[in-house]
Amino acid sequence: MKLSTRSRYGTRMMLDLAQHYDEGPVQIGNVSKRENISVKYLEQLIIPLKKANFIKSIRGPKGGHMLAKPPEEITVGEIVRVLEGGINLSNCIENPEVCNRTTRCLTRGVWEEATKAMYDKLNSVTLSKMINDDSSS
Repeated sequence: MKLSTRSRYGTRMMLDLAQHYDEGPVQIGNVSKRENISVKYLEQLIIPLKKANFIKSIRGPKGGHMLAKPPEEITVGEIVRVLEGGINLSNCIENPEVCNRTTRCLTRGVWEEATKAMYDKLNSVTLSKMINDDSSS
C-alpha cells in the first residue's frame, strides 16, 4: 500500500501551517516555497481540508490560510482520511458487497486488522507531536 501524493503533500502543508500557527494567516506562496510544492496543487488540497474544518482562510492583504484548530487537535489520520476519502487495504473492508467471497474469505480478517493498525498509528500522531519530535532531534 502506498499513500497518494495528496496525502503526503497535504500532511506537509498542514505541518507547515502548524509550525506557523501562532503567526496568523500564512500565504500559500510561502508554503509552496518552503515545501517545494506548486501553489496550484496546494490550492487543490486546501478545498477538502477547509470543508472538513481543518483550515480557515482569511481574505485581504494580510490574509492567507491557517489551521482552524490547534495542532495538538489534528491527527495525521484525519488528514489522510479527508484527502484519500478513507483508505482500506482491500476494497471489501469498507464495501463487503464488492466481493462474493466476503463471508468465507480467509484473508479478509488480515486486511481488516492491518487497516485498523495503520489508522490506529496515524490517529495517534498529531501535528503538534510531529513538530515536537522533530525539534528534539
